[in-house]
Amino acid sequence: MIDINVHAVIGRSRVNGPGTRLVIFFQGCARACEGCFNPDTHSFDEKERMTPEALFGKYLSKGVEGITVSGGEPFMQPAGLLRLLELSAASGLTNLVYTGFTLEEILKDQPMARCLEFIDVLVDGPFELKMAEPTLLARGSTNQRIHLLTPRYSLDDLYMPGKAEVIIGPEGDVRKTGFSSLG
Repeated sequence: MIDINVHAVIGRSRVNGPGTRLVIFFQGCARACEGCFNPDTHSFDEKERMTPEALFGKYLSKGVEGITVSGGEPFMQPAGLLRLLELSAASGLTNLVYTGFTLEEILKDQPMARCLEFIDVLVDGPFELKMAEPTLLARGSTNQRIHLLTPRYSLDDLYMPGKAEVIIGPEGDVRKTGFSSLG
């Protein structure tokens, strides 16, 4: 059974891609970019292991248009990422993936390259603190690129209705997601 080391899941978001999205943050990233918005995802220690099937069963809800996958680094778990993307596409959902790898690096690695077949939008490249701009469209720094791998979206679709969301969980925990200059 293929599983994913999951850092966190947001069941419904409107600022992590077009429409209402299920957002999955993978655990583990060897890049550890300076200024990363989510440094808690860098460790490869086990956080929560879930199969893509169990993840969808627990978190996917009616009205979700697609999934957004971020990290950590999703491509450092290529088998789990591939299975997640396959299930999502088979369900008619769209797939947006953030990665610190460049498209060129992904294409050189067969297990990672197989994932591209199921990705609608790929945002690639490491976060560069010196190139960070809080007003950028769906990315954190100017070196990162947006690749529209299918015709399902255009750049206009990536303008989110809000730049950030604050989520208050049932236990009173507070999380911020999206793109903003807020600390």
